[in-house]
Amino acid sequence: MDSITTNECTIHFNDACYTPLNKHIKERNFSKIFILVDENTHQHCLPYFLEKLETDIVIEIIEIESGEINKTIDTCVGIWNTLSEQDADRKSLLINIGGGVITDMGGFTACTFKRGIAYINVPTTLLSMVDASVGGKTGVDLGHLKNQIGVISDPDLVLIDTTYLNTLAQNQMRSGLAEMLKHGLISDVAYWNKFKDLSKLTLNDLDILIYESVLIKKNVVENDPYEDNLRKTLNFGHTLGHAIESYFLSNPDKTTLLHGEAIIVGMVLACYISTELAGFPKQTTIDIKDLFINYYGKVTINKEEYAPIIELLKYDKKNNHGNINFVLLESIGNPVIDRLVDDQIIIDAFQFYDN
Repeated sequence: MDSITTNECTIHFNDACYTPLNKHIKERNFSKIFILVDENTHQHCLPYFLEKLETDIVIEIIEIESGEINKTIDTCVGIWNTLSEQDADRKSLLINIGGGVITDMGGFTACTFKRGIAYINVPTTLLSMVDASVGGKTGVDLGHLKNQIGVISDPDLVLIDTTYLNTLAQNQMRSGLAEMLKHGLISDVAYWNKFKDLSKLTLNDLDILIYESVLIKKNVVENDPYEDNLRKTLNFGHTLGHAIESYFLSNPDKTTLLHGEAIIVGMVLACYISTELAGFPKQTTIDIKDLFINYYGKVTINKEEYAPIIELLKYDKKNNHGNINFVLLESIGNPVIDRLVDDQIIIDAFQFYDN
């Protein structure tokens, strides 16, 4: 597969990605290389990556604890301190090997350490390959509120090697698939139709589907890098999805949801709201709900939880002037942005999902 160039960054794929990596490291003459991992990617991904790396530059490994709960400024402080203690300078390179937590947070720490050092992302989950790999969004959570602190800054390179997916649990694969389903709904009927029978998808299908998904996001981001208009469409299902994810993360009585699991619920709700407010076909909404619940199962959200989830919407990053702005669909491939939605319609959407 050909490499994809977007803005300041080039995305390389599979075995072909390591030649440009080694060339880049040699040409840039970095003073030191730091590799950020969690305990899972340290064990399952780092040895394979190091086999592909060709350099005599000193390499230091920084390991953090895995999970969204650790995507915080406190963790960043630990990384910054380690970089400082290990004599990182402005010619150092940080390589982030992991899922979206690692690439988001690693990118943020690189962009802010000494006002910016170079970094490379090596996404190892399906979610990070199709979502976090493109667009230069970096950042951390503020308490249980998703991605409230961060900057937009592209890595030097992104290396998407689907070999790493062999280490992934099934629920993590489903979580990443949610973002690919979103790309189909907001941009391309033909791409969406490839997912009509999720039970038949194989790892062999994923290479081309990942490539197409990256192209979809790349085309959106290039046209609107700072999310003024078109890039907002990538948040379809995320307004309520992020609120649900944050609610489950902060509530000790709930089992924490993976990002994609929350976004699947958010997309069903957004489809219902789209039917009510944007003319999205009702039967299509029903079909999408059936498809998603058959594959992902149903998340239990009780009626008394609707209000606290709706309250969390005020922290959504698309909001402005006190308005909560939704991305809706007029039809598959035809999104509309900045739509206001009454609380009662949101409650009706939750009831539709539950029934």
